Amino acid sequence: MTEAPEGGRLFPTHAPATPDEPDAMGFPAWARVWAELGVECPSQAIYQALVRRYGEPHRAYHNCQHVQECLQVRRLINAACDAPAEVDLALWFHDALYDPLRHDNELRSAQWLDEVARDSGLGDATRRRLYELIMVTRHDGAPASADQAVLVDTDLAILGASAERFEEYDLQVRREYRYVPLFVYRRKRRQVLEGFLARGRIYTCAPYFDAFEQQARANLARAIDRLG
Repeated sequence: MTEAPEGGRLFPTHAPATPDEPDAMGFPAWARVWAELGVECPSQAIYQALVRRYGEPHRAYHNCQHVQECLQVRRLINAACDAPAEVDLALWFHDALYDPLRHDNELRSAQWLDEVARDSGLGDATRRRLYELIMVTRHDGAPASADQAVLVDTDLAILGASAERFEEYDLQVRREYRYVPLFVYRRKRRQVLEGFLARGRIYTCAPYFDAFEQQARANLARAIDRLG
């Protein structure tokens, strides 16, 4: 395992929101993950459907840019986990079905991945782990395995991005909740950010902690202060 790079450098502002990067969200990367799981001919139709989902117009943050960043961070940080390909596949699907008006996005995304995994011939144990990996991104409990910890830390890495990328992310989240009155949004958003800041540590895995913890706390404190 290599030394974790400084977190902010992994999040350039205005990263492309289309699946153009072959090492991140292009079809070769999709095929590589499935090959690592023993599936040599992954569905191109599912890939295209997934990309279309992440390109939906109501998404400002939970889009291709977010998935690309997650996949890049997971590989660059390269924290120890038992099944890296399972973590990567869960990252591909973790926000596949996303509607800010609903509270079952993770469940629906996990169910879709389970259907795809079943149709692709993956075994019950693998399917169960994939399902649980996506469900842990609800961030309502502690990760139960090393792989879950890596996935959660990767999903939260944006909190430790450069100040410029964090500001962009903060605006993207507001755009997704633009239907919420500002005074309500500010109160709810503050509660969410204060919850992360109040944790003893935001990142479970040491490489993520080293790369992102300090910057994340600075970003969160600044954002909370702006919310009043």
